[in-house]
Amino acid sequence: MEEKQAKKVLSEQERLELAAQLDRDLDAFISSLEKRRYTEGWPEDRWEEEMAKHPFFMQKSPEPGEPLSPLMEGLQQLKYDPQENTEQELADTYKEDGRFYMQHRKFRMAVLSYTEALRYKVGDAAYKAILYNNRSAANYSLKNYRTSLQDAQKALELNPDYDKPRWRAAQCASALDRFDLCVELCDTILQRDSTNSAAIELRKSCLARKAAQNRDSRKEARLEREKEQKWDRLVAELQKRMVKFEEPKALDDERKLRPRLAPLEDFMVSCDDNGVLSWPVVFCYPEFQTTDFQQQLPETTKMQEVLEQLFEEPLECDKAGLYRANKVNVYYENRILGFPYIVDKKKTIQEIVAERTFLVYQGTLTFYIVVKGSKQEESFVNQTRIPLKLNHW
Repeated sequence: MEEKQAKKVLSEQERLELAAQLDRDLDAFISSLEKRRYTEGWPEDRWEEEMAKHPFFMQKSPEPGEPLSPLMEGLQQLKYDPQENTEQELADTYKEDGRFYMQHRKFRMAVLSYTEALRYKVGDAAYKAILYNNRSAANYSLKNYRTSLQDAQKALELNPDYDKPRWRAAQCASALDRFDLCVELCDTILQRDSTNSAAIELRKSCLARKAAQNRDSRKEARLEREKEQKWDRLVAELQKRMVKFEEPKALDDERKLRPRLAPLEDFMVSCDDNGVLSWPVVFCYPEFQTTDFQQQLPETTKMQEVLEQLFEEPLECDKAGLYRANKVNVYYENRILGFPYIVDKKKTIQEIVAERTFLVYQGTLTFYIVVKGSKQEESFVNQTRIPLKLNHW
């Protein structure tokens, strides 16, 4: 047998010298390597930003329209490429996208994803029912209750035993005030689970709201009938009195009888149970260019009584104190004839309105008050008026 050569044992001093020589050799080798700057990686000041864009490290999906890195774009093309995936795989991909968007509360994107998944005619009825149910859930979160209901009903057609879309359909029907459908769906749910407290409460709520809606509908119908009867009675009284209007066919449209002036706009001519009309009235003072309003002046009131009421307290602008019931004259204008007419203060409002030359304009009676024998009266009576060209008398 060949003898093994005995290994030489190094002394402590020799080991130290050998280690020092190895260090010198390594330093010399590193120094001999080509020195060049590292430029192929991420910039030092933006490495976190660049890393977040890398598909393997990104923590959120790219927003729609956001530029994609070449690697991410390539992966997406590979993921959705019909040449690389079967229709079932593509449907599954969009379905998984929808689930991802739902988890991140991006419901519109979820709707689009489930819609794309449904575009592929793959899977059995149960698979399609899941897609319709999921899209229904996304639309429900967007408060698109009508669309959500349609998808939920489609899911139930495909899978009648699917409880999730049935409950959502009931919720949508309730939100759309389709009370009968909601109660029907709740009844079906309770047939399967009589202890379902949510269905019990929703059914109870729907029945109560339906009763309230029916009550409100009856009340609204009654008020509408009363309004129509009131209008018919008013028209009959106006026709009986042969009231004349500046607007053609004023009694064909209630809007033509509604006053336009702000203080009177809520006080259209009205008729009480005794057939007495109350008129909105404007009293104009040409001297001061101011007005007074009577919102509901009964036609049985005499003009003299109206004036006494108007001047119980002096007008603020009447510094001379000339405006008193027995010191003024009252006029009305016929704008079609372009002429003013003096009012007999002993007459009632009904008698004045019945005069052949009196016209009602915008459902309002308009009178002008001036001091007797004053320059203002002379000016008012003699001012130039251009007749309106209306031929409907």
